Amino acid sequence: MLHDEAQPALGLRRQSSPSYWAISLRRLLRKKIGVACLSIILLMYGSGILAPLVTPYAFNDQDLSIAKQGPSIGHPFGTDRLGRDILTRIIYGLRTTVIITVVTLVTGSLAIGITMGLLAGYFGKLIDTIIMRVGEVTSAFPEIFLVLIIVSTFKAPITRWVREVEDVVGFDIVALGVVDYLVLSLALAIFSWFGMARLVRGQVLQARENQYVEAARSIGASTPRILSKHVLPNVMGPVIVMVSAGLAGVAGSEIFLSFLGIGIQPPTPSLGLMIFENGSISVLRSDPHLLLFPVLTLSLLLFTFNLLGDAVNDAFNPRAR
Repeated sequence: MLHDEAQPALGLRRQSSPSYWAISLRRLLRKKIGVACLSIILLMYGSGILAPLVTPYAFNDQDLSIAKQGPSIGHPFGTDRLGRDILTRIIYGLRTTVIITVVTLVTGSLAIGITMGLLAGYFGKLIDTIIMRVGEVTSAFPEIFLVLIIVSTFKAPITRWVREVEDVVGFDIVALGVVDYLVLSLALAIFSWFGMARLVRGQVLQARENQYVEAARSIGASTPRILSKHVLPNVMGPVIVMVSAGLAGVAGSEIFLSFLGIGIQPPTPSLGLMIFENGSISVLRSDPHLLLFPVLTLSLLLFTFNLLGDAVNDAFNPRAR
């Protein structure tokens, strides 16, 4: 009888035991600075994604009669040299940043980096050697120089291919900046995977020796199932921390490359391009709004990313508990 009464209590205790993810998420939500930064990032990126719905103008609408006009009710951030609304172009520039950041992280750090890290750490030996040496070679060269080579090599043939697609579908794709997004994301993804792969490899080297992995092998579980069901979930904590810390770096890289003139090209808006076009003392003296608003937006974005990365690290890193 006592044994029967103890079972529900034991089951209740097991059900009420919080998981690692629940504990980490709860710790993150308790950090007011982290939640505030996450809210600001979601607001900025959300407005960029929904740019056509939240902006009263198109990003390339021009009115030379109000060129270089200061902030007003109709144009809160003023207008640029061609009479285009700066607030609208900043919001579309945020859309550019979120597209490049998400595509680069998904294809580079997450897809390539995690896959290579899992294979290198789990199989070891020759596969580990090949993956790590290739990653070391790609990371040994100056990133900007190689990105410039990739952009100059692949942009022309991709543009020609997209033009052929436009002739078939009857829709202007190049004007939307799709080619710039694709080429720049490809270039950044090639150089963003190795850091993630090295982190995942180190975690997998520890996880593969645990008893649950040996138990899965003993019952005949396939290698893909072991990696996806048993190894990967147990290494995702550090991965989330690294992704959150790397968001600012990817966003900053896109803006810096556009500032150098090898990233997003006009007329597609980009924060880096707006800073590059107005980055002079004369502009700052005569029309400061042309430079200050893009710079302040960029500073706020990178600042909130860095603070969010610290909050996520404190919440998801077991060693920080």
